[in-house]
Amino acid sequence: MNANELQNKIAYKFAKKELLTYALTHSSYANEHMHNSKCCNERLEFLGDAVLGFVCAEMLYERFPNKPEGEMSKMRSSLVCESALADYARQIELGSYMLLGHGEENAGGRERPSTVSDAFEALIAAIYLDGGMECAKKFILPFLTSALESDRRTHTLNRDYKTALQEIAQQNPGELISYRVVGESGPDHNKLFTVSVYLNSNLLATATGKSKKEAEQNAAHEALKLMGE
Repeated sequence: MNANELQNKIAYKFAKKELLTYALTHSSYANEHMHNSKCCNERLEFLGDAVLGFVCAEMLYERFPNKPEGEMSKMRSSLVCESALADYARQIELGSYMLLGHGEENAGGRERPSTVSDAFEALIAAIYLDGGMECAKKFILPFLTSALESDRRTHTLNRDYKTALQEIAQQNPGELISYRVVGESGPDHNKLFTVSVYLNSNLLATATGKSKKEAEQNAAHEALKLMGE
């Protein structure tokens, strides 16, 4: 394990180097070489999971002041699930620095999502214990913000804007979203529709599309942008 190389990669220098060693020690290595499974990273993983969850929740709370709890919970789940953590670990090649037993090594443990995601959480805990919450945040947030932007880009490409707008309106009983075709142009084989979307009797936005459905989606999209969604 090249500890200095990893510390340079994550831009954090440990005052207590043993914390980094524990974070990277898999139970299979502890059992084979230390004859004590308590010397592995499982306890650190437990703590790191809590630190990560808090940092992610705080980030979402501050960045999205208008989102309801349920939606933020879904976003947090996506950002801290095993596959996401395994991706964060791969970004710093964390598996290559781990201490593994022979069986785990031969079974491809350095690439196993469950193994590297656990190690990533253990690394978070090690940084937290060594340097405090601010150091842990500084390490965690770049991964979360990058993943969040990637998720938002993907989500935007496939988003049902009408449903999203309707869900916002339903937060206030009595609010009604409606769409009206306010214009048509072009020949029958290539028509362009113009649709306006209203909240009760108030005009929110107007947009065009090659079909009524497309125009409605575009109008809802424009309305959401005006709301900052």
